[in-house]
Amino acid sequence: MSRAPRQEIFTHSSGVSGNKKPQSTYSNPRTGLGAPAPPVPATGLYVDTRFPVQNMPVQNDLVWRRPKEICLFPQFIVDGATRMDICQGVLGDCWFLSAMASLSLYPALLDRVVPAGQGFQQGYNGCFCFQFWQYGEWISVKIDDLLPTCNNQLIYLHSASRDEFWSALLEKAYAKLKGGYSALNMGFPHEAMVDMTGGITEVFMVASLPRALGSFLRSLLEKGALINCANSQGPLEKSNEFGILFRHAYSVTALETVKSTIGPVQLVRIRNPWGKAEWEGPWSDNKGIEWHMVTAEEQRRVQRIQQEDGEFWMSLADFRQNFELMEVCHLSEDTLSEGDVKKPWKCTSHHGQWTPLQGSPQYNLTLLEEDDDPSDPELTCSFLLALMQKHTRQRGTLLSIALHIYKARDHGVSSRESPLLSSTKDQGFQQRPELVLRGRLAPGHYIIIPAIQETNQSGEFLLRVLTEKGNTTTAAERAGVATDSLTQPLSPRLAGLPSTNEARDLFVKHCAKGPYCRPLDLYNLLTEAISKGVFAGSEKMLSLEHCKSFVVLMDSQGMGRLDLTEFQALWDKLRKWTSIFITFDKNKNQALDYLEISPALSAAGIKVDEFILQLISLRYTEPDMTLSFPGFLFLLMKLDCMMRKFQSFDVTGTGMISVNCRQFLHMTLYN
Repeated sequence: MSRAPRQEIFTHSSGVSGNKKPQSTYSNPRTGLGAPAPPVPATGLYVDTRFPVQNMPVQNDLVWRRPKEICLFPQFIVDGATRMDICQGVLGDCWFLSAMASLSLYPALLDRVVPAGQGFQQGYNGCFCFQFWQYGEWISVKIDDLLPTCNNQLIYLHSASRDEFWSALLEKAYAKLKGGYSALNMGFPHEAMVDMTGGITEVFMVASLPRALGSFLRSLLEKGALINCANSQGPLEKSNEFGILFRHAYSVTALETVKSTIGPVQLVRIRNPWGKAEWEGPWSDNKGIEWHMVTAEEQRRVQRIQQEDGEFWMSLADFRQNFELMEVCHLSEDTLSEGDVKKPWKCTSHHGQWTPLQGSPQYNLTLLEEDDDPSDPELTCSFLLALMQKHTRQRGTLLSIALHIYKARDHGVSSRESPLLSSTKDQGFQQRPELVLRGRLAPGHYIIIPAIQETNQSGEFLLRVLTEKGNTTTAAERAGVATDSLTQPLSPRLAGLPSTNEARDLFVKHCAKGPYCRPLDLYNLLTEAISKGVFAGSEKMLSLEHCKSFVVLMDSQGMGRLDLTEFQALWDKLRKWTSIFITFDKNKNQALDYLEISPALSAAGIKVDEFILQLISLRYTEPDMTLSFPGFLFLLMKLDCMMRKFQSFDVTGTGMISVNCRQFLHMTLYN
């Protein structure tokens, strides 16, 4: 979960504070940004010189200490790693801590992330290793054990036991993976759950969950799913009348039917990663008089503990009313080995790629055995598909993708035949790092198509299929589906802009100062390219400001320049939009009339209403209300980036996003 910008729904600090001494043992006077120093010869302990300490969220006067400098007898893990070892510090990474709390419910999962045999006794050298899942494989992250402190207290994640450090070190390793502690200040639990399990995540609106919520949650927990929830219907740092914090991630850790004097009651157990600040409504620890109706023996059976530890119980009705979002991470039998997981998914993974003009890859899905669900009157087979784009950070862009499922036929699928299931039904093609499609179909043979909207683009992907029991997937031959039904032929491209190979030559010619294209380089490059094509003369309408926008909108590193990969991604967009411009410039005057603008935008996949169209005409057209060729490219680049930004923040697909002030300024001032 490349790491696109995220909506700051799950971000909350625990309000920890303290006096700080002006001291630091992990700083570099050359930078003033807290860069790591080389190992100290006197100790010989390992120092991670690659840990990114720039722009620390809490940086002034902190002291980097090793656990042996914090307490006399530090331990890596004390009495097993549990959810009670996760107490949030001043860093707003409750989304990550919530995922850790869910992970701790399954020791086998945690053991993979936190390898055994590490500690502060025999063999200790200051070095610790952790493992995270990235694009279908597990990678090792090595760190030192220098941790940020204030007044000899850990300022970030810590355990309830002062001498236990596995959770604080895991947080540091994850920070290194993501680019530093500051990178953890916002996020969603499902991102961390995927990185720590290799699972497949879904995001649900609680209001849309089935009426039989208890059965739904029970089936998820029985399959070993990790579940987190949140309420984003209020301001950060505030809570509702019952103590549920807004924009804060909680873990769902159990569902129980509790015997009471008024009959059985279904309760859900939830944990706040702070280790405090609990629910104060019915069935709560402090005000839950309902527990008087439950025997002490029954309370022990469900492991109910009446203390301020961040864990509490609530009814399903209260869960619906107090939480808005629920994130579920599905795990497979390859990952889970816990005895109490009754119905784990079976996962099949396929690494593939999209190749220009060759159609989409195809995979056979065979469903033979129906679900073991007595409450389901239909004989169907459940499955989950997850399509993850690879290396999106290096590409600097997300492709528009979709998932389709067709009935397998010997003669192929007719171009007039609609898919049985498709992710495009409600939202069309989507620019997401990972796309998940949940489905239920009758037993039979089907074809899965991981599709790409722009068939002239290339990219790599990981397709994962979760099924029950004996249902399987395999790579399919192209003959399984008629190729003309799935990929539309490209319209012929006139010589509006040079080919990709010719553009690469222009890149080398105009970017002589190094392997990067800066705004002035791009201006000179585009001026030459346009002047030698069918739009010769319109290069006079091109401005340096246009090229500045082209660069920053495709710049994934925030350096104000494009490398060759980013430049090629930009060029692919410009050529595609050039083809659209040629098609809709009916009178061939190198400009789009007002009435031609809206259909041209629709052809590019951007639909606008009349009000937005009026704003476009006021801001981007010439005095005669026409849109020049460079202006059209500039407009589409802006709209494309704005839509991608919105979609990257709208991970729940609700059509609404929330951003903080810094994110807003970054989007408007730079991007």
